[in-house]
Amino acid sequence: MVQTASDLQLEISNRQILKIALPISFALLIPQINFITNNVFLGGLGEKELGTAGLTGVYYLIFAAIGFGLNNGLQALISRRAGENRVEEIGKLFSQGVRIALVIALIGILVTYFIAPAVLRLTLHDPSVMEQSVSFLRIRIWGLPFLYIYQMRNALLVGTNQSKYLVLGTLAETFANIFFDYTLIYGKLGFPRLGFNGAAIASIIAEATGMFTVFIVIHLKGISKRFSLYRHFGYQKEISRLILEQSSPLIFQHAISLISWVFFYVLIERHGYHVGHSNRDLAISNTMRNIFGFFGVFTWAFAATSNTMVSNIIGQGKKERVIEVIRKIVRISFCISLVIGLLLNLFPSVFLSIYGQPDEFIAAAKPVVHVVSSALLLMSVATVWLNAVTGTGNSRVNLLIEVVAILVYCIYNYLVLEVFKLSITWGWMSEWLYWTVLFSLSYFYIRSGRWKGKVI
Repeated sequence: MVQTASDLQLEISNRQILKIALPISFALLIPQINFITNNVFLGGLGEKELGTAGLTGVYYLIFAAIGFGLNNGLQALISRRAGENRVEEIGKLFSQGVRIALVIALIGILVTYFIAPAVLRLTLHDPSVMEQSVSFLRIRIWGLPFLYIYQMRNALLVGTNQSKYLVLGTLAETFANIFFDYTLIYGKLGFPRLGFNGAAIASIIAEATGMFTVFIVIHLKGISKRFSLYRHFGYQKEISRLILEQSSPLIFQHAISLISWVFFYVLIERHGYHVGHSNRDLAISNTMRNIFGFFGVFTWAFAATSNTMVSNIIGQGKKERVIEVIRKIVRISFCISLVIGLLLNLFPSVFLSIYGQPDEFIAAAKPVVHVVSSALLLMSVATVWLNAVTGTGNSRVNLLIEVVAILVYCIYNYLVLEVFKLSITWGWMSEWLYWTVLFSLSYFYIRSGRWKGKVI
């Protein structure tokens, strides 16, 4: 069905919030299921492989976060044009966003081949973990072009109030990932047994499947024709500059956020090495990342909703209703996270048992689950306010807020894990500090009203 101009302008209601957020939640949930699927299959190979998967997963997430930053900037611009009913500009923004994404993907591939191995050799203590990580990443990184184009279509569909179409591509990606994880890691159904690296190849195939599926959907639904998606791939300097001006601070913001996670994982590996169980500490931390990823998708969906609704409402000339929109989104986001937090605290063993690890692993991980589940509550509020800042068009402020929060986070973790050598439970408490700083700065900026004069 072809949208009318009025369909692109959003209402301020709980129904509108859920209409945008729920399909995004499902679309974000599927990749997290893929991450967990990879880790479940790799956990069957051993504790070492599960721990290494944490390192390689966070490394790849750095580049995924760069694409996510570009996606957020592009989404804010598309949402603003939708609110202004400037339909002809949406296809131009999408095409130039894809061009920029492919250039960044090429840079990511070159960095992984020529710089990352040297950095890992300098930072990791265990040579076998380092070699396994390098081998895996040199395969995994080839999924980046597919992932980036996939993220650009997210910006298009969410920004134009068509998030329901996100689901089909992510379903195709999930089925492909589970099938090829099973067949390539363990050598089933006549496929070669590739072990740890089989997960990398499975993920690439899955990302390519998801990307092609969604472009078929976009074509069949008439979206490509509606926004003239394929007519503007020639370089357009002004539009590319606008996308980069809006997205560059967000790209740096998400990149440094994930780099801080790599720093955290390196500290965990060093901490575990000194106390005699580095594989276990890494493996536990990897499962915690899965908890954040899997159960945090609802929060990230409401954060994306905050971005697009704030930008769209401003485009309609309703700046005075921005805080009302944010508060509505926060209430729903917090309530869902509260239910999730209660379930995690009541039944931590249920989640941890899926990794097939011994009872000692589960006992050591339970205290960390309690910390992480409470951090999810803080995240449910902080990310909505931070993405509201993105929606106002002040992406440089986003970067500044992130830098301050990351500095506090990294200093705390260095002192706790490297200097005082406290348990990893204390290390994961850094999440409380991080989300509190992020919320406080975002909240005071929005309340200040300094964003009202910004034009994008």
